[in-house]
Formats: sequence, C-alpha cells, structure tokens
Amino acid sequence: MGNAVPRRPVVLVVEDEFFLRINAVLMIEDAGFDVLEAVDADQAIEILEVRPDIHVIFTDLEMPGSMDGLKLAHAVRGRWPPIKIILASGQLSLSCSDIPQHSRFFGKPLKPGEMIAQMQAMLGHG
Repeated sequence: MGNAVPRRPVVLVVEDEFFLRINAVLMIEDAGFDVLEAVDADQAIEILEVRPDIHVIFTDLEMPGSMDGLKLAHAVRGRWPPIKIILASGQLSLSCSDIPQHSRFFGKPLKPGEMIAQMQAMLGHG
C-alpha cells in the first residue's frame, strides 16, 4: 500500500553537537526530506554502508573522531559518487578548491532558506 507515495529524498545529518543536530534535522524535515542522524564521521560511514537510499549528506566540518567533515566529504565522494554533500562550519571557511566536486559549503549560523534551496537544486527539485 505504501508504494503509491513517492519516496522523499533522504538526508544524512552529521553533527556532534546535539542542539545543532536537532535544529538541522527539524529544518530539513520541515522542507520535506527524510532525515537520518550521525554524531560523527565513523557513524555516518556505518549508516552509508547499510542505507543505499541516501541522497544528501549535511555535515559539520569540526567533529571528533577519526575524520572531520572535510575528510568525510572526500571519503563519500570516493565511495558513493552520486551523493550530494553540504558542508557547514562556524569557525572555518572553505573555498571551492578545498571541497569535493558536487559539494557546497555554508557558514554558520545557517540561513535555512538558502541551504534548503541549495539542497533542492542539487537534487533537481523545487
């Protein structure tokens, strides 16, 4: 019965700070996406290995663990090329040459409308 409804794009939010993660999840869900959460790059990779339906990764740059957001972005680009990547940071700024192809960078605090519009554009929606 559920197959009649088109699946919503799936976004994986990778953010170690609880309140920032929840805010990002709510913002992205409100825009009509399904959201998965990871607290660091290692957990994100574990989720990616079992969820082939992820369309976009939204990741913070500064994270604890074996990889920061930029290393995660490059790892995802290498292993899952179709996935779109959005990187965000309140401390660091990146140029286009630093980030993998088909990725976007946003400074924090995020401008929700701008970020959601970019996400939709990357997916060819909206």
